[in-house]
Amino acid sequence: MVKLVFCCRRDPTLSPAEFQRYWLDEHGPLVRSLREAIPSMRRYVQSHTLDTPANDAIRRSRGSAEPYDGITEVWFDDIDGPSTEAAAEAGRRLLEDERHFIDLGRSSVFYTVEHEIF
Repeated sequence: MVKLVFCCRRDPTLSPAEFQRYWLDEHGPLVRSLREAIPSMRRYVQSHTLDTPANDAIRRSRGSAEPYDGITEVWFDDIDGPSTEAAAEAGRRLLEDERHFIDLGRSSVFYTVEHEIF
């Protein structure tokens, strides 16, 4: 199984709360509604960044860059799942919606394979 990881930065016209609300209440249900069009998609998880001093402290301790606004993880059976017109249309709809709330140029998306350590 492979996982798509999407490190998201919000559209700068949105507040963090507006971004998280749209992502969870609008985009999440859209992804769920398209699940049957992408049969190799097994799991979809959103991880929303917390607004906490602990994030600033851990970032400073490592000298890292500003945090992403959140991370999406999508598990697939494989990278080369069946390519159907329905799956292509689902992908187009998702990208069109992502443009409403994600700064795509400042975000990052890539496939991974998990190695569970414990």
